[in-house]
Amino acid sequence: MLGKSTLLIALSTLSVTTLTLAGCSSPDPTPPRTPSVPTVQLTPELHHLHGLHINAQGTVLAGTHTGLFAIESTGNTERVGDSDDDLMGLTGVAGTDTIVSSGHPGKSSSAPNPLGLRTSTDGGRNWTAQSLVGEVDFHALTTDGTLLIGFDGTSGLITSTDGGTTWASGAALPAASLAITDTGVWAVTADGLQRSTDTATTFSAVPDAPALTLLAAGPDNSLWGVDVDGNAWRSRDGQTWQKNSYVGDVEALTAADYDTAYAATAQKLYTLT
Repeated sequence: MLGKSTLLIALSTLSVTTLTLAGCSSPDPTPPRTPSVPTVQLTPELHHLHGLHINAQGTVLAGTHTGLFAIESTGNTERVGDSDDDLMGLTGVAGTDTIVSSGHPGKSSSAPNPLGLRTSTDGGRNWTAQSLVGEVDFHALTTDGTLLIGFDGTSGLITSTDGGTTWASGAALPAASLAITDTGVWAVTADGLQRSTDTATTFSAVPDAPALTLLAAGPDNSLWGVDVDGNAWRSRDGQTWQKNSYVGDVEALTAADYDTAYAATAQKLYTLT
């Protein structure tokens, strides 16, 4: 038979054990979501993506903090050209070797900072300093081969109709991402997706559009986007959007057409279909 002291110790131990177990009974946190699309690991990994472009051969090019890289379907990455410049706003004419970028000179460059607008017609192997050298660092760019629009990183949009040689003021609209289709100029802003039908002079909100952070247009005038929660969306006209898949927090996006797009981080490439 237990003595009084032994019984009190046993009850005390049981009480502590019960409290401890009670403290551990909260449910496990929700596990992170996993992208639900085909994914390849990039080897070697890249260094902070500023944009993606699909060239004339169908290869995905990535503008990064240390130059331009081609991404093979296997995930292998290879430097394009010999520049190590920080390629801000990299984009191009969909399905061609015409690309544009901005940014800052790399360690091997003696170019003025910022780089202004730079253009390439051979898929990024060689670049031309087109305009605004030492003046503008475009944080976002878009072109359809005729019209070129950029967010200057400070006051708003500027536009060019001659390949970036001369510029005109557009809307005072900070844009995180830009795209051009036959039905207008599209801009991702803090106030949601907006569209312009007067060459980026004025914009109006797109009703019921998802809260996008990235946007890309395909050569068939389709639009792809990634929202604040990491969901990919697509649209044939920019007005009606279809949720496609979950990709998570990605750094860049490009569209081949309505059926296919690519999103990427510095470590992975996602194929959206």
